[in-house]
Amino acid sequence: MTERVPMSAPDITEADVAAVAEVVRSGRLSLGPRTEEFEERLARYVGTRYAVAVSSGTAALHLLIRALGIGPGDDVLVPSFTFAASVNVILYERATPVFVDVEPETYNLDPEDLARKITPRTKAILAVDVFGHPAEWDRILEVAEAHRLRVIDDACEAIGAEYRGRKLGGFGDAATFAFYPNKQMTTGEGGMIVTGSPEIAALCRSLRNQGRGETGGWLEHERLGYNYRMTEMSAALGLSQLGRIEVLLAKRERVAQMYTARLAPLDWVRPPVVRAHVRMSWFVYVVTLVPPLDRDAVMAALAREGIPSRGYFTPVHLQPYVRELLGTREGTLPVTEEAARRTVALPFHGNMTEDQVDAVVAALERACGR
Repeated sequence: MTERVPMSAPDITEADVAAVAEVVRSGRLSLGPRTEEFEERLARYVGTRYAVAVSSGTAALHLLIRALGIGPGDDVLVPSFTFAASVNVILYERATPVFVDVEPETYNLDPEDLARKITPRTKAILAVDVFGHPAEWDRILEVAEAHRLRVIDDACEAIGAEYRGRKLGGFGDAATFAFYPNKQMTTGEGGMIVTGSPEIAALCRSLRNQGRGETGGWLEHERLGYNYRMTEMSAALGLSQLGRIEVLLAKRERVAQMYTARLAPLDWVRPPVVRAHVRMSWFVYVVTLVPPLDRDAVMAALAREGIPSRGYFTPVHLQPYVRELLGTREGTLPVTEEAARRTVALPFHGNMTEDQVDAVVAALERACGR
């Protein structure tokens, strides 16, 4: 059946199109002024000294694992209730992900379980601001400081989010953002590293550009690196989108509020929990179904009505390749596993209308037999 409501959609204006077209006409398509300006303006927006533009959020996370010297013999504490890239980047460098359970309200990393999982092999924490809700950064950083651990903030779903009045980006050693088309702002494909460390920033600039140094020749390489550069077209689109980021965030918040208002009276579904001391940056709108509702059956019923949905997330520790590599098994992260059985992402983007939200909620009621 044709989808009645799109699952997600980028918010693209004629100004965005014109910004990209201008770069294409210029002939300067890589390593140019748009990328530098995008870095400078995004660093200013989140309040960090440095920003390094790269080809994806995954690339940003991978470069930070390398830049922090994480490798074989090191454990990295990470949630399993996340997109696979958060874990894959640890595996790329032959370090070991150690999975931490999540809080039952926000589905962010549980600081209590985090503290329990630390061993002499633990080198770093990779915390995720899941769905755009900031993790409990005060408590995470307390644990990190007590055990002298490096900290990466995977804020790929959370541009513009705030924790106790501070924008995400300045917590830990460094943070990452991602700009895939379903994100709050997009560059098509692309990501950004932000940090207060000049050493981390310089190393990531080298690593993204095949290991070249800042002053060496084009064919001189100081270290093993990657082609993780952002194109000038992507940077131009990012600049245009960043210029109206608060409008984009407000539009998504408006849609989230419509959903929450319509779902609040229903006792068989729980809207997202947003804690009082954070500013949520709405990436997706994920609801939790109350037992005995069967999540997969509900999603199938929605699909029959032309309403797309997604199960968020399949736990990474239960993915086939991770089970094979690490010997992980079901039953080890009870909150994560229960959340995965009960959570559904509904169609969500900033330009959804009230009629579309009403149609999704009505279909959800029918799918749940209500």
